[in-house]
Amino acid sequence: MCGRYTLTPEQKKIQAEFKVKPGHYVHEPRYNIAPSQPAPVIVREDENVMKMMKWGLVPYWAKDPKIGFKLINARAETITEKPSFKTAFKKRRCLVPADGFYEWEKGQGKRVKIPHRFVLNSGKLFSFAGLWDIWQTPEGKPLETFTIITTSPNELMKPIHDRMPVILHKEDEELWLDPGANENALLSILKPFESELMEEYEVSIKVNSPRDDSPECVNPTRNFPEQEPLL
Repeated sequence: MCGRYTLTPEQKKIQAEFKVKPGHYVHEPRYNIAPSQPAPVIVREDENVMKMMKWGLVPYWAKDPKIGFKLINARAETITEKPSFKTAFKKRRCLVPADGFYEWEKGQGKRVKIPHRFVLNSGKLFSFAGLWDIWQTPEGKPLETFTIITTSPNELMKPIHDRMPVILHKEDEELWLDPGANENALLSILKPFESELMEEYEVSIKVNSPRDDSPECVNPTRNFPEQEPLL
């Protein structure tokens, strides 16, 4: 799964990397984005635009927005079948910009789950394949939400978790946003990202709290010697 991620660059760098105009918001560097929180996503309108949406998909037909807490991820293998995702897959695909994500290791004899951060070894920004939807509140206000698609793990991820988010190659981002794209072509890019293009490292247990969104969350644990006995 993907339950936390980071987007630490300034807003201008994100806009330049993805060649989009900003929406009506200001993005501050984020070191620990958690479900139910707002985050930038890129969608296709007349052009590619970046908008702020809540993480946790609330389908347009939902009776209760709390369903979003259960729909932070969508499995690539079933998105054409699940009612929560199949319409969004056809009509509302998005890019979720990131520069890293977290996963937790639960090893034998360890008192706490140890977080690991996964990044591209190039240090560059990337995007997750995402879906989004619009739900109308009882007051008639639109609520825009998104989910991150996951797939089977690559060799780097396997020792930590049995799922990983779908990271898109740059050349596939336009395809993912293309409203006329062929379904089989779209499904073909929902696969594990190459291990050799990634790296991972253990980080501070500060990231275990969604309330902690400080730069210390992304630091390697060697910068936190007081935690070494837990490892």
